[in-house]
Amino acid sequence: MDIACLVARRSTCLRRKVGAILVRDKRILATGYNGAPSGLSHCIDVGCLREEMGIPSGERHELCRGLHAEQNVIIHAAYHGVCIKGAVLFCTNMPCSICSKMLVNAGIHDIRYQEGYADSMAEDILGAAGVKLTKIDEERR
Repeated sequence: MDIACLVARRSTCLRRKVGAILVRDKRILATGYNGAPSGLSHCIDVGCLREEMGIPSGERHELCRGLHAEQNVIIHAAYHGVCIKGAVLFCTNMPCSICSKMLVNAGIHDIRYQEGYADSMAEDILGAAGVKLTKIDEERR
């Protein structure tokens, strides 16, 4: 989890810095943090559309120029041809419902996270898919 927290420091989001890593057999397969797609302007440079529109956390995910850390960790693995089926996701935040659906389809069955997220549907999706969820307290790290 400490490495996921370190990855989160690369985030370019003005609202929340999130980091994610996928691990299998004690090896890091891929990393991801939340921010704009490669080559596009980042929120730290041009401002936050969601903030300007007053959109609460956990709602209207499509109104953001950035990708979530969980999306970026899946993309990073795919870009480099790394199989992530059966890997464990360590993430600084509980995935949202959109990321949860992607993680299920990517074959992730174990998610360990540090903080919650305002999207109650995510836990329902992950539970229905049989994904093991573990909240990691800072004291346990």
